Amino acid sequence: MKFLRLFVATVLVLSIFSCKEEKKAETVDTPVESGVSTFYLIRHAEKDQSDPDNVDPELTQAGLGRAMHWAEILQDAELDAVYSTDYNRTSMTASPTAVKNDIDTQYYDPNEIDIEQFKTDNLNKRVLIVGHSNSTPEFANKLLGEEKYYQMDEYDNGSLFIVQIVNGVATSQKIVFNCNCPKREESL
Repeated sequence: MKFLRLFVATVLVLSIFSCKEEKKAETVDTPVESGVSTFYLIRHAEKDQSDPDNVDPELTQAGLGRAMHWAEILQDAELDAVYSTDYNRTSMTASPTAVKNDIDTQYYDPNEIDIEQFKTDNLNKRVLIVGHSNSTPEFANKLLGEEKYYQMDEYDNGSLFIVQIVNGVATSQKIVFNCNCPKREESL
């Protein structure tokens, strides 16, 4: 009887340890960057430029219209997150899309973004990022890991950068929406 109890206890202990070993092996073999992450990057819509001393202007009527148009364009993207810099013009641009997707806008500082942490936090998500003429292409470049895009023209409020990271490999495209029909400027 003692032998049978000892045998059962030994089998139990061995099975517990062997299960733990199998789980360890599974997590070691799984790459951290596996999956698909899609980032949609836009510059804020048209801002009010009537007061050159105002460093934080709101959007013009045309800008509000464009912000609503972005929400329409991105409605099928099924976004998981919306990020904006903490300025009136960017948060007002992000707002219609965030509301349409029932998502709270998260604020970021483009000068202090830890890009690797950002990618990890948004792994397997679809994300809208609203920035500025300099920070939007710069953010796209950081996601890509290369210098591909340059500062946007002051009147370019209609470019959409799409960066997709599939199993750690990044590709991108840029689409310009300046009229009713999009013009594809650069592709994968």
